[in-house]
Amino acid sequence: MLYYFFRYLSQFGISGSHLWTYISFRALLTLVLSLIISAWFGEWFIKYMRKRNAVEEQRDPSIDPFGVDKVGVPTMGGVIIIVATVVPSLLFGRLRNIYMLIMLVTIVWFGLLGFIDDYLKMKRSKDGMRPIFKLAGQALLGLGVGLTLWLSPDAVIRENITMDQKNGVEVVHKSEPVKSTLTTIPFVKNNNLSYTEAMAFFGKYKRAAGWIFFVVVTTFVVMAVSNGANLNDGMDGLCAGNSAIMALALGVLAYVSSHINMAAYLNIMFVPGSEELVIFLLAFVGALIGFLWYNAYPAQIFMGDTGSLAIGGVLAVTAIIIHKELLIPIICFVFLMESISVILQTEVAKFGNKRGKKLRVFKRAPLHDTFRVKPGQLPADFRVFLNWPRGCWLESKITVRFWIVTIMMAALAIVTLKIR
Repeated sequence: MLYYFFRYLSQFGISGSHLWTYISFRALLTLVLSLIISAWFGEWFIKYMRKRNAVEEQRDPSIDPFGVDKVGVPTMGGVIIIVATVVPSLLFGRLRNIYMLIMLVTIVWFGLLGFIDDYLKMKRSKDGMRPIFKLAGQALLGLGVGLTLWLSPDAVIRENITMDQKNGVEVVHKSEPVKSTLTTIPFVKNNNLSYTEAMAFFGKYKRAAGWIFFVVVTTFVVMAVSNGANLNDGMDGLCAGNSAIMALALGVLAYVSSHINMAAYLNIMFVPGSEELVIFLLAFVGALIGFLWYNAYPAQIFMGDTGSLAIGGVLAVTAIIIHKELLIPIICFVFLMESISVILQTEVAKFGNKRGKKLRVFKRAPLHDTFRVKPGQLPADFRVFLNWPRGCWLESKITVRFWIVTIMMAALAIVTLKIR
């Protein structure tokens, strides 16, 4: 809103109004305001939830040995993250920008989906929304995002092409923006993959088939990342810290994708309008960091599905908009490993049960839980293939070490811009 107000004032030569045209200026103001909102609103929200007795029951000590310190902790803390992201984005963002609108719809939709799940858990003693309904809600948003990027005339790119020069190769961008199903392949020199060309066997229908494939991929990525974030939300500060790092990395990628000179230098697609993602993502990062003020160990509030589903949705949709969805396994590496650990653990347990054996890959799943299993805590008849670590790590140590891994993977994702 303020962007349009100050742009109007600039017509009258009012000093300082031109600053609102700079992404860096608006982005930093957004970051500061989101931190302030999350800190102020977070304190009020925690008191409000305690008055309403909207708190979690004591956690199972066999799963969380540190749960004795977490009795009566309010949940639904994702509301803090959503409010602290949406308000600055509305104030400092360009609301006519298609990508800003998509991000606002994404975080509100997933937040509402998670809120319903958290509410039902409190009312039904941990029995929340049926998984099929939660998956349907995630799929519906993914489908909506994919179709919007397909059908909206504002969701376009300018393709990068190389031209041989006397002193080497120059990268330029086509003058006309086009609808495109291109996506970036990391570590590959001419690193664009076209979903349309992948569907070439459909002949004259390959373009339509390519877009349908793109919508399917979008839906899958949104569902996978939101569920990965949900699984990662199992320790104080774990998901919020990891997500802030991931969002910051995506913010860097969105910025270079929106800057025509940087996009040419890095030989990547130029995505006009994607600079508004930087505004939204810095609001998101500020909200997550502010939330950590209350969510760091020992937590004063848990984010619940309200926060974790929204986090995963935001990260996935951002990567898709800037055509970097194939970088998701690197940027969201921790979420990926959490999901894989649950799948492996479940399938191996089923395999063992059919043969009358108690087989496990990890001591416990999701992956972060395996680091806080105390010696002798597992039943003696369990056969664990990866019985590591031998001892039980402190929760704060597990959280920080996961953050370190995420920092390394986020840096690797950014480095892929140059390593090909």
